[in-house]
Amino acid sequence: MKLQRKVLPLLLAASLLPMGAHAADAAHAEPAKTETAATAVPQQREVVTHGSVRIGNQDVRYTATAGTIILRDDKNAPVATMFYVAYTKDGVRNEAKRPITFLYNGGPGSSSIWLHMGGLGPMKVALNNAGATPPAPYAIVPNHDSLLDDSDLVFIDAVGTGYSHVVGKGTDKMFWGVDQDVKSFSQFIQRYLTQFNRWNSPKFLLGESYGTTRSAALVEYLQDQGVSMNGVVLQSSILNYGLLMPGSDAKYELYLPTYTALAWYHHKLPGNPGTDLPALLAKVQTFALGEYAHALAQGENLSSSERDAVAAKLHEYTGLPLEYIKRANLRIEASNFRKELMLPERESIGRYDGRYAGLDINAIGSTPDFDPSDQFVSPGFTTAFNWYLTNVLKYHSERPYKVMNDKVIGEWDWHHAVPGSGWKLPLPYVAGDLGAALRKNPYLRVMSANGYFDLATPFFATEYDLDHMMLEPQLRSHVEFTFYDSGHMIYLNPQALAAYHADLNRFYRSTLAVDAAGDKQ
Repeated sequence: MKLQRKVLPLLLAASLLPMGAHAADAAHAEPAKTETAATAVPQQREVVTHGSVRIGNQDVRYTATAGTIILRDDKNAPVATMFYVAYTKDGVRNEAKRPITFLYNGGPGSSSIWLHMGGLGPMKVALNNAGATPPAPYAIVPNHDSLLDDSDLVFIDAVGTGYSHVVGKGTDKMFWGVDQDVKSFSQFIQRYLTQFNRWNSPKFLLGESYGTTRSAALVEYLQDQGVSMNGVVLQSSILNYGLLMPGSDAKYELYLPTYTALAWYHHKLPGNPGTDLPALLAKVQTFALGEYAHALAQGENLSSSERDAVAAKLHEYTGLPLEYIKRANLRIEASNFRKELMLPERESIGRYDGRYAGLDINAIGSTPDFDPSDQFVSPGFTTAFNWYLTNVLKYHSERPYKVMNDKVIGEWDWHHAVPGSGWKLPLPYVAGDLGAALRKNPYLRVMSANGYFDLATPFFATEYDLDHMMLEPQLRSHVEFTFYDSGHMIYLNPQALAAYHADLNRFYRSTLAVDAAGDKQ
């Protein structure tokens, strides 16, 4: 536990604390209650409503179920209730052929409202793209890019978030940890499949942010429980928290292409970088793992001439002043980059989405005062979802809906058991779990989706982790990558959401076609 506490400040600075951390529970001023003592056990409940949304060239009529499922311990005693909102397509004759997808955000400590109301549910909150959105009233509009055309959807809130909470003799510690969380989601999924008779449906996982850490470990855990998934969608991933530790130069190398993408977006690159961003990033990636990595590996033994040459390249690829790069010892922290890139304009850029820029109190600090990509959009999500729960889903509760529970990440157990090894890592590395699942289930397909402008989970780090799962050639094609002109929340850019939706359509259809054909290649 001591090591866990020592690394926590770093994790808070560079981990996946989701958007809205400061806007959480804005609609409810009531302070959060600690759920560590025995509490009354509520009954499972479901509130059913109906709706319709046009997606592509079809009108999808659906049933929405907002409800809870009780989790039980090894003695069958109730220990938690998990809240979910499910959307199931009406008129389906054979549910064994209708996919079902379980979706969640991360944090840890976040509810699932971001995926739900941002871009994958049938309704979404309308926000200004790459800029501040005015206060209420917010527009809640049909989402013509919802995933509901491909799959039924179940949005799940982790214990301690949303309306999910411990009951009976349950305690927070039973759920607030990497492996504890995986077990709770596994039990929820299996209980849902039983309750709604969906065991034989094609099954998918879709997580965002820390939700990808969950998915990678969960798909392996479910496989060992006898539940094979058809596909996993990883959106804005972090699969190896060890990269965030002090003493490792890997993060500087893996963040560099995102710095380039953001400097390109804000027109800060010197010379004429052109309009072909992917081609530019390919050059930067080669430099990052080659000349740059070699220079950083030498540490204090790096020669002056090589130091000057690498600094010049970094200036070319980031737009930052040459002397600034040298003073930083060629190692640029993401928080410093956010402040320095737009310093002449007296602005700093967002962490979750660097397209967003906001005014700081001064233009001399080393780090930003706030994250505009959080504060410009989070109130819209919080307000819209609380209204949507009451007025559309007709779900009422005396409890406050916890959009974000900061206490969760503060008490999180970061240890993770390595599959098949019998020992635990102090910080989660879950790309190995995903690789194990792919080997055990040769039909499993994985889609990795990243925004170019995301400084919370940089796209090149995801590529690096997924390229090091030690897969044999016949399995490597089961992992595909997609990239978008957006940030952590890909769907904030309407054009990116449309492209994401098209890629998800293709991924679901190709995965199911391969499964039906029995093709293991």
